[in-house]
Amino acid sequence: MRILITGASGLLGINLAMEASKKHEVYGVVNSQPLKNPPFKCLVADLLAQDAYKEIFEQVRPEWVIHCAALASLEECEQDPAFAELMNTILPGEIATITRGRARLLHISTDAVYDGQTGNYSEEDEPNPISVYGKTKLNGEWAAIEADPDALITRVNLFGWSLKGKRSLAEWFFYNFQAGKHVKGFTDVHFCPILANDLSTILLRMLKKELSGLYNVVGSECVSKFDFGKALADTCQLDSSLLQPISVNDFGLKAFRGNNLSLKIDKLTTDLGQVLPGFSTGLKQFAALYQQGYPQELRKMVDNSDKDINPYKNGG
Repeated sequence: MRILITGASGLLGINLAMEASKKHEVYGVVNSQPLKNPPFKCLVADLLAQDAYKEIFEQVRPEWVIHCAALASLEECEQDPAFAELMNTILPGEIATITRGRARLLHISTDAVYDGQTGNYSEEDEPNPISVYGKTKLNGEWAAIEADPDALITRVNLFGWSLKGKRSLAEWFFYNFQAGKHVKGFTDVHFCPILANDLSTILLRMLKKELSGLYNVVGSECVSKFDFGKALADTCQLDSSLLQPISVNDFGLKAFRGNNLSLKIDKLTTDLGQVLPGFSTGLKQFAALYQQGYPQELRKMVDNSDKDINPYKNGG
C-alpha cells in the first residue's frame, strides 16, 4: 500500500512510519526539517498552510492516510487553545474532506476525551473531556467523521522511543533513572498505555481489515503512572527507589487530568480477532529495543543538539 502519515516526527508517527515502511511505500509528513535518511520518503510541510495537505495528497495519491499530527501537550493546549483548535479540530476536518472517497482515513484521537471519573470506558460511553486538549481532540473526531463517515477513529494512549528522546513518559522515566535523578510519579492517575511499536502494528492491521468507525486502541492492562514508572525501572534494571509518589492534584499542572482513563477494548479484540498486549510485555520490548540500538537509530535522523530529557519537569 501507499501510505501517507502526517506528524511523522511525533512519537506515534515515527514509530508507525518505521513499522509501515517494512512492507509498504510510506510518505511521512514533518513540519520543520527533513529527517536524515529515514527508511521512508520524508515530506516537509506546514499542514496549516492553505492547500498544503491538498497538494501533498495530489502528489502522493495514497491509498491509506494516517493522521497523527496534533498538538499533543496538555499544558501547551491550555496555554494556546486557539492553536490547539487549529491543529486538533479544524485540521482533521479538512484532511477528512480531501481524503473522503479517495483513500482510507485513520484519525488518531486520545483517551483524554473521557473525564476519568469512573474508568472502564467503552466506545458507547459519553465523552466528557476536562482539558483543552481533550475537548479539541473530541471535536476533531466529530469533524473527521462528519467529513468522512467511513473514517476510522482510534482513541489511544502510548509510550515508546521518540526521535529526540523526550516525547514519551517512559523515556522521561528511563533517562532520569539512568542519570540517577529523583522523579515523581502520579499515584492517582491510571491509564492503559501500549508500546508505540505494538500500536503501529495493530493500526495497520485495522486498516488492512477495512475497519471503520470508533475504536478504543490501548493496552490490555491498566496501571497508575507511579506503578508504571516502578515497573519500567524494574524491567530496565534501573533504581526504582529514585521514584517518589505524588498526587496529580499536588503538582500544580495547568491542565486537568482524568484520574481513571482505563478503556474497554472488547470491540477491537473481537473485530480484529486478536488479544492486545499490555504495558508489561510492552516494557520488555521497550528495554529490548534500547539494547538493540533503536533509540540511537531514531536520533540519527535529527539534529540532537537539544539535550533536555525532562519535558514533564519532575512528575509524570
